[in-house]
Amino acid sequence: MTWQAKLRLDYSLERQRTVARYTHEGPLRILQSLYPEGDAVCHNVLIHPPGGLVGGDTLALDIRVGAGAHGLITTPGATRFYRSLGASAVQSTQISLSDQARLEWLPLENLCHNDCRAENRLMLDLAPGSEVLGWDITALGLPHAQQAFERGSFLQHLEAPGVWLERGEMRATDQRLMQGPAGLAGCACLGTLFFVTGSPIDRQRRSAALELAQTLLQTHALRARAGVTSPNERVLVLRALAPLVEPVGELLRQLWAGWRQVLWQLGCDQPRIWAT
Repeated sequence: MTWQAKLRLDYSLERQRTVARYTHEGPLRILQSLYPEGDAVCHNVLIHPPGGLVGGDTLALDIRVGAGAHGLITTPGATRFYRSLGASAVQSTQISLSDQARLEWLPLENLCHNDCRAENRLMLDLAPGSEVLGWDITALGLPHAQQAFERGSFLQHLEAPGVWLERGEMRATDQRLMQGPAGLAGCACLGTLFFVTGSPIDRQRRSAALELAQTLLQTHALRARAGVTSPNERVLVLRALAPLVEPVGELLRQLWAGWRQVLWQLGCDQPRIWAT
C-alpha cells in the first residue's frame, strides 16, 4: 500500500494577526498555531504520522501566504525515505507568496536510507516585495548506525523560476560525485540555507547578510566545507557539507537566527518543538 497525501496551507493577515488555515487528504496535518513572537508571525508544525516514505508514496504540499502575512513552518523530525524496490518516493512542495508576504521554511532533514529512490522538489513563486528564508538538509545513509548509503538515489530540485535553480541527482554508485573532492568528498550530509525575494535585495542589506555569514564561518568547524554567495540580486545562499547532520543543522540554525535579525530585525525565537 502506498500513501498519496496532500495538504494545502493558507496564511492570511487578519486584523494584524497572521492566521493559518489548511485542508488535507491523507496523512498530513498541521498542529495548533503558536505565536511566541506575537500576532504577526504564525508558527506551525507539519506532521506526517507514518513517519516516512516508501516507493510510490507522494507528499504534495501547497503553501500560500497572503499579502502582509508571515508564517513559519517546521517539522518534529526527519523525513525518512526508506528502501524502494521500484517506484520513487516523492515529496513536492509548492510555495506561493503574495505582495509583502514572508515565509520561513525550516523542515528537519531528509534522511535517505540505503536503497531508497527519492525525489525532493521545492518550487518558490514570489510576488514583488515577498521574501522566503528557508533551508534544505539531506543526510545520506545512517552514519550513527554504521549504515552507509551504498545503493539508491536522491533527486534534489530547488527552484524559483527564472531566478534560482539547484538540481542534482545523487546516485550512491557515482563515486566521482560521492567521494571526489569536487563532489561530496565523502560527506554524508549537505545543507542549503537560502533567502529568496520577489524584488531585488537592497545592496546594503545584502552586504550586511553576506558579511554576517562570512564572519560566522571564519570560526566555525565547517569553515573549510561551507560557503556563502549571492548569485543574483534576489538570492542569498549558504551551502555546507559534513560527515553528520548535527554540525550542518547547528550552522544553519545560527545563520538563520542571524539573517532573521539583519534582514528582518526579528529575534531568534526558535520553534518550541526544536527543544523537545
